[in-house]
Amino acid sequence: MRKVFLNYEEQIRKLVHEKQLIIKDKEYAIEMLKRYSYYSLIGGYREKFKNPETKRYYAGTCFEDIVALYEFDEQLREIFLRYLLKIEGQIKSHLSFYFCQKYGELQSEYLNPLNYNNIKKNCGDITKLIKTMSRFTSGKTDYQYINHAARKYGNVPLWVLMNVLTFGNISKMYLLSQCDIQTQIAKNYIGVSEKEMTNFLAFLTQFRNVCAHGERLFTHRTKIAIPTMTLHKKLNLPKRGKEYIFGKHDLFAVVIAMRYLLPSDWFRDFKKELTKVIKCYINKSKYFSEKQLLEFMGFPENWKKITRYKK
Repeated sequence: MRKVFLNYEEQIRKLVHEKQLIIKDKEYAIEMLKRYSYYSLIGGYREKFKNPETKRYYAGTCFEDIVALYEFDEQLREIFLRYLLKIEGQIKSHLSFYFCQKYGELQSEYLNPLNYNNIKKNCGDITKLIKTMSRFTSGKTDYQYINHAARKYGNVPLWVLMNVLTFGNISKMYLLSQCDIQTQIAKNYIGVSEKEMTNFLAFLTQFRNVCAHGERLFTHRTKIAIPTMTLHKKLNLPKRGKEYIFGKHDLFAVVIAMRYLLPSDWFRDFKKELTKVIKCYINKSKYFSEKQLLEFMGFPENWKKITRYKK
């Protein structure tokens, strides 16, 4: 059956009569549906409150329980995005510094495909990256600082252009950079090789987009996995066969990557904020234990020990 449009009153009736969801305050429920939308709120977060066999909500499930989980996930997105942006800023700084140190500040240098790792398999991606960057150097843009540099100097240095490039753009730029530039950047991060840095950036780009687009974060998994790092072993994470159960495709893998890519003081602040949000939700939730919630997120029970070990 095709989905049909329902007004807010009809959405409420559907939740109560068809889905047996308890709604204590109809006006509050309508306001939340207006604020978040039925699809984002109910479609995105009902799963953990439903019996997988009957497809019905567990007895006693309230509309407010789903809202609380949504708002917990919203807080997670805000925290993770803020620190992912810090990582993005650092990588942009390193990329522009080492590229310009080698090739100079002229825009013609970062628009020259010969200044990248121009092996056959990279050629298509190099062309796409240069095309993306040239959009900001070939005419007037919405960014006054770029227009100013172009008008006054006839040149937009890479450190200026970096501000408008996305996490995906810089992830690709690192991948396509000459090996010596990759090495110089990776040396700024203890325990991270050039190959591991490439993987981290591609992985984090996906989670950054989940956060920025307001998608469900706490259960998100990616097809790609981060590499097995020293911290996987030091945390003694459980395995299924040879594969680690936690910290490869999930949100805890983001935490591991952040442990390597964030300065220690920033990571401590991140961990403190994350711990507080998890604790606050668990204290309010009548449905999930801390162990259950951590499993949803891909976190081992000993995740807080991540700061005890050297990278």
